[in-house]
Amino acid sequence: MENLVIVGSGPAGLTAALYAARAGIGPLVIEGAQSGGIAGGQLMNAGVIENFPALPKGLDGPELVRLMREQVREYRLQTIASDVVSANLMARPFTLTCANGKNVEAKAVIVATGAAARRLPMESEKKFWGRGVSACAVCDGALPLFRDKPLAVIGGGDSAAESALHLTQFGIKIAVIHRRDRLKASKVMQQRVLENKKIDVFWNKTVVEFLGDEVLTGLRLKDEKTGETSDIAASGAFEAIGEVPNNKFLGSQIRLEDSGHIRTQSNSTMTSVDGVFAAGDIADRKYRQAITASGSGCMAALDAERWLIEKGLLD
Repeated sequence: MENLVIVGSGPAGLTAALYAARAGIGPLVIEGAQSGGIAGGQLMNAGVIENFPALPKGLDGPELVRLMREQVREYRLQTIASDVVSANLMARPFTLTCANGKNVEAKAVIVATGAAARRLPMESEKKFWGRGVSACAVCDGALPLFRDKPLAVIGGGDSAAESALHLTQFGIKIAVIHRRDRLKASKVMQQRVLENKKIDVFWNKTVVEFLGDEVLTGLRLKDEKTGETSDIAASGAFEAIGEVPNNKFLGSQIRLEDSGHIRTQSNSTMTSVDGVFAAGDIADRKYRQAITASGSGCMAALDAERWLIEKGLLD
């Protein structure tokens, strides 16, 4: 039986593992593979990360994950390269079943499986992913690729509004592509977007194709009312159409927010199940940054350590 099992190996999971390993808990990390969140999390699909502390020249997302793993492995971290496909959190010890058929028993669990950005299901989107198409304006908007260029945001909620406003610092013009005739964002955010002279909203439009050769140069839009298509110039397109928390293996055992994110107690990473903690984007629908994920991973490890000590469960 494991003292602590950490499910997920993005910045939240790896930071939790670092703290737990240094505390002598001897955590086991089930890294993820595909369906439960890929090993390394969304950073594995990120370009240059320029807003993580102590990296003045920036670093590719996969390389940042590699360095995190290297640091944790100095403490002889145990890992399983698989997804968790189901869990029994209603009985103790907790039982986690992996896709490779292995069952793992744990006294405490940290869920750090993250969330996957919703993406438009088209081949041209895949072609230009990382070459003009991104799901994180805050992460990528300041890259040289996008500076002083026409940019586009796809979506109409608060995330899309925030993305568009953020991009006004870098792009010469920002197009917001929305499939309806009004934004879903809060009134304050709508007002800021509509009053910003650098932002144009394309109402009742959907993206039907991403255009370009080696890098993105434009978008083909379809008018949802007339069916007509038109092209606009865009060197960057940022999808802000929501995200899908990787929570499937939990079933209905843990209380979730309406968005599917795990609900945690105030000022804590504790979930509705005693002994189960949540860290990173699986519980965070607001900030969703590598640094905030790492911070919550630290919190989860500290919460789990204290809980194990209070319950007298540490070997």
